[in-house]
Formats: sequence, C-alpha cells, structure tokens
Amino acid sequence: MSNEHSEIRNSTKLALLEKVRKHDFGKYLAKISIQKIRGLVGEDVTFDFPVTALIGPNGSGKSSVLGAAGCAYKPIRPGIFFPKSVIGDESMSGWRAEYDAIDKSINAKQLLKRTSNFRQAKWVRGEVLDRNILFFGIERTVPAGEKLKFRKLMRSSYDYKGTSEVMEIIAARQIEHILGKSVANFQFADLGNDGLFFIGRNGENRYSEFHFGAGESSIIRMVSSIENAPENSLVLIEEIENGLHPVATRRMVEYLIDVAERKKIQSIFTTHSDYALSPLPNEGVWACINNRLRQGKLSVEALRAVSGRVDKKLAIFVEDEFAKSWVDAILRENLGSDYEQVEVHAVAGDGNAVSIQRSHNANPAINFKSLCIIDGDSSQKEDLDMGVLRLPGAQPELEVANGVLKNLERDIAILTVSCQRKPETQETVRQVVTEVLSTNRDPHLIFNQIGIKIGFVSEVIVRGAFFALWMQSNETYCHELAAHVTKSVKEKV
Repeated sequence: MSNEHSEIRNSTKLALLEKVRKHDFGKYLAKISIQKIRGLVGEDVTFDFPVTALIGPNGSGKSSVLGAAGCAYKPIRPGIFFPKSVIGDESMSGWRAEYDAIDKSINAKQLLKRTSNFRQAKWVRGEVLDRNILFFGIERTVPAGEKLKFRKLMRSSYDYKGTSEVMEIIAARQIEHILGKSVANFQFADLGNDGLFFIGRNGENRYSEFHFGAGESSIIRMVSSIENAPENSLVLIEEIENGLHPVATRRMVEYLIDVAERKKIQSIFTTHSDYALSPLPNEGVWACINNRLRQGKLSVEALRAVSGRVDKKLAIFVEDEFAKSWVDAILRENLGSDYEQVEVHAVAGDGNAVSIQRSHNANPAINFKSLCIIDGDSSQKEDLDMGVLRLPGAQPELEVANGVLKNLERDIAILTVSCQRKPETQETVRQVVTEVLSTNRDPHLIFNQIGIKIGFVSEVIVRGAFFALWMQSNETYCHELAAHVTKSVKEKV
C-alpha cells in the first residue's frame, strides 16, 4: 500500500460511515446482489462508504460491478456496460442484479428494492429509479485532438459564435489541489451538444485543450462536472488513475471524499492503483478475485498473490498490516536463505485470509504454495493440514507490547537505542511505554502513541524495536513458525 498519508481526517471518514449507516442521503445505492452477470454468481456488494473502489486483476469482474451499479438508474443504458452481440453473447440470458437503494422522494423511511435482468435478448428494469448520474469512461483520457467532436475546431473555416467563460472558483480550487497547478484563469467554450472545450493560460499566453496533458484534461472535466452536479448524484469512473501521476490519483480520491461530505455525492470507481486506495477506509474497498467479491483493502502485490501470480515459492496471507510486519520480522530473523522465497500479504481480515487459503488449496492451477496465519483472537479455526496457523496471544499489538513490558527493566537500554533515542533518555522511554500501555484504549495506536511521546519517532521504527525484543523472549514460537514455513517452501506444489 502507498506510504503517502491521506489529507482526509479519520473523523471525516467515520462521520461518512455513520451517515451511510443512518441512511442520511436523499438518494444512495446501498447494495447490489448480483445473481448472475458475466462470471459473478451469487455475489453481494454493499456500499458502506460513499466512495467505493473496485479493485482486481483484468477480467476479474470489477467493471461488471461498476456496470451493475449504473444499471440501477434510468439515465444509464445497460448496453453502455453490457453490449449484446448476436454472436458469442448467448450466455447473457438469465443475467440479473437486485438493488437496495435510498430515494427519499419516493419513500422517506425504507430502502427500495429494484431489479435489472436480461431476458429475451433485452434488459428489463421494473420501476427503475431516477438519479443524476455522471459516468467517466476510459475515453476521457483520449487527447482532445483525437476526439471527433473537436475536429471542427481545427478547421480555419469554423466560426465559433459563442464566448469563453471563466471556470468557477470552487472547481478551479479543487482542480488546483489535485493537479498541483493553478487553473484560476482557465476558461471554457460551450460547444452545445459537443460539450465544453477548455482554454488554458500561462501568464499572458492562452492555449487550447489540444495542448493539455491527457490527465490534466481528465481532471478538469471530471471536477467541473461534479461541482455542477446536483446533490445526491452518483459518479461512476473507470480506472481513476488513467493518465494521472500517483499523487494526483490519491488527491482525486480525496476530492471524491470531500465532495461526498459537501454534496452527498456517491462515487464508485475501478482502479489498479494503491494510491487510489490510501485515502479510503476498508469499508470503501471491494476486491474482485476469482469471481468472488471481498470487502477490504488489498495492495496490488496482494492482489497478484491472491489471483495466483507469485514469483516466489510461498505466499503467506495474514489479516492486516501489523500482522504482516510481525510475521515478516519473525521470518526475516529465522528463515535464513529461504526468506527470499516467501511473500507475506495483508488481505483485510481473518475471513478473507482463510477463504483465500482454502481457495488456493482447491485450485489446481495455482503453481505456488501458500499458508494463512490468523490473529490470536480470530474466531477462525487453526488447521495445520489446511495450512491455517495462528499467531500467539490475543490481540496482536497487545501481545507484542505486553511481551516487551514484562522484561522492560532488563531490556530498556536496548529498546531505547533501537527506537533511535539517546542512551540517557532510558528513563523517559520507560515511563512513556508504561504510561501508554496502562492508558491506551485502542491497541492499534500503541506504537504510534509511544513514538510521538518519546520524540516523534516513526511508528515503523518503534514497532521494529518491539518486534526484536519480543522475538528474543519467544524463540520457541518463532522457531516453530519458521519450521512450518521452511517445510512449505521445500514442498512441491
């Protein structure tokens, strides 16, 4: 996952999650139950956060989910996402999606149930809901000079009768933040049915959209349209990172979260970029893998492993980033040369980790071994024959922190230096560790809190120092885990 920190506060994300939970939107798509569309059969996706990323390998089904979302509403013709050919598309018969949606203009209190299905060679949608929809497909990044609708502007004989208008201030500010450049003096010309054509400015010099970068033009168009859209609109975006710098990709997603807060606009997009996921909570990410839908963040590397594309001999699936760091520290210290043959991946939850492991065991096409290591407090069952192991203790962060606390007086000098503090600050470090562990209410924040209090030391450094000391006191477990991993590395697939 990208190491860039999102500018969106956690409190904002929590507030938006609560708004969705309380149905505090005038119009909102809450759930899709895909009975059958392409390779997806009997899969549900809930939109628990108003900005949702759909991730997965090419051909995994994420575009099918995006299309199914669009088909919930009248302005979207299903053929845009699911065109029907007289040759080769016979299997479309029986396609069906069911929806739970909010539309307070129809019913102020209850979710509405609607369906879209394909039968007798056409789409049938009963009492289809109306909502303002903005769909930005891949073609948005085609350079303006290659778009047929703008070709007339290249002709010297073309006579444009209209005038150019300055871009709205709100849109210009949002675009500037995403692109990192001012567009305050940019203008647009309204070409009627052909849409808007933008004009840039650099000092005294004007230049047409023909000379914009593809990503620049894409952002300007999307943000301008979204800012002019009514509240409670639905935004659908294919491959949001197309044509964008990674930082601009992250900022575009942050913008969608901001506009969800300001205008109650819901957004759904597909992506292959970790940068697009970094601002989102786990509830805002759905992974499409092997025709199954799983909620929660997965890095691009984890997606490759889950979908069976790994160059190493062994993939290990764990619940979250902390477990990944912990397991990786143990293996790096105890595996020797076999460490280079192992990848550890966080897959957003124990249920995901175990189901992925079972799927790999049952799939003869997978050409590498895998293990699953669940947290100590997981309700999933350990099963060595299935390759499902368990971390020690209960809550992982508490297990590591309390394990070090037991021997803190003995190890305080090592811990202090490992946290990159001067030896004479041992007493301060000891007091901070003791205080944090006695007052902390959220174990996930322990190492961040310690790092801040001892002098703004990186959470990664503090965590690493604790891992090292924990391993010294738990050599038996570390050696046993390393032995399991070594055995799996040596086994033939």
